[in-house]
Amino acid sequence: MSTPGIRKQEIIDAFHFRHATKVFDPEKPISDEDFHFILEAGRLSPSSVGYEPWKFLVIQNPSLREKLKEFSWGAQTQLPTASHFVVILARKDVRYDSEYVMRLQKEVKNYPDHLIEKLLPRYREFQESDWHLLDNERALFDWSCKQTYIALGNMMTAAALIGIDSCPIEGFDYDRVHQVLEQEGLLEEGRLDVSVMAAFGYRAQEPKYPKSRQKLEDIVRWVE
Repeated sequence: MSTPGIRKQEIIDAFHFRHATKVFDPEKPISDEDFHFILEAGRLSPSSVGYEPWKFLVIQNPSLREKLKEFSWGAQTQLPTASHFVVILARKDVRYDSEYVMRLQKEVKNYPDHLIEKLLPRYREFQESDWHLLDNERALFDWSCKQTYIALGNMMTAAALIGIDSCPIEGFDYDRVHQVLEQEGLLEEGRLDVSVMAAFGYRAQEPKYPKSRQKLEDIVRWVE
C-alpha cells in the first residue's frame, strides 16, 4: 500500500511536535473533518485477537466536562479549553464466549460458523491459561485497557501529523469518574468502564522546554 505524502522524516517530525499540551486555545476548534480523521485512527487500530474492546466518548457537553473536572486533577486546564475531550472506555464483556465477542465475529468480521467453532477453544486457552485473564474480572478488564492505549497512541500520532495537539490523561479519581459516567448512562449497564482520557486541540502557547528522551542505545538491547 502506498502512503503518498507521508515520509519517515514527517513522522519523526510529528513525534517531536507532539507534547502533553496543558492549555489549548479555546478560540481554535478542530474541524469536523480533522477530528473524524483522528477518530478513524482509533477505530482502525489493532487489538489483541481483534476484539476492539473500546468505545470513544467525545465529551463536548460543558456541564459534563465540569462534573469530570471536579474529579480529574490531571485535566484541570484541558477540560475547559480543549476543542475535543475524549474519555476512552474499555469493554468488560470480552470473555472469549461472550455475546459481544460472538456478535463481533459473526456480524463485523463475518466469520463463518465453522471458523468460530475452531477459534473458540484457542481463544479460551489464550484467556484462561496463557494470560490468566479469567482468574478475575479485573484481569480481563485490565487486558482491555491495555488495548485502548494502542488506539490512544495512534490517535495522538494522527493528530500530530496534521498539526493538532493532544494530551493523554490518567490523573483522575477512577471511582468518582466511573460514578459520574454511570449516572449519565454512558457505561452501558456495566459492559464498559473508564480506561484513559485524552484532550485534543491547538496549543495556546509553545512548550517551555524542548522534548527530551533517553538515548536510543540506553533503551534498546539487541539480542543476536
